[in-house]
Amino acid sequence: QVQPVESGGGLVQAGGSLRLSCAASGVIGTVNTMGWYRQAPGKARELVAAVTNGGRTNYADSVKGRFTISRDNGKNTVYLQMNSLKPEDTAVYYCNADLGWTDYWGKGTLVTVSS
Repeated sequence: QVQPVESGGGLVQAGGSLRLSCAASGVIGTVNTMGWYRQAPGKARELVAAVTNGGRTNYADSVKGRFTISRDNGKNTVYLQMNSLKPEDTAVYYCNADLGWTDYWGKGTLVTVSS
């Protein structure tokens, strides 16, 4: 059973930084695309950033220049470095591991940015 597990969320002041990690256990081989999504209260889940196993990245316009996604293919682990955080970044952040024929979601980690 594949299970992504997130860590690194917490409370931070506006302008601060956090680093999220997600390890996808139970995977045989390499995950195709690993990504971070977020869901704020009352809003739909949205893509924050994603990275393919070849290193190609994709970012939401709202986080470009502030967030950086990276991964360790050997460990099926993905990271999200979040800098210059804003109150509007407050959300539950979910990790997604896309194997190509199916995908798996983590349970989420809460990021709260105070003004």
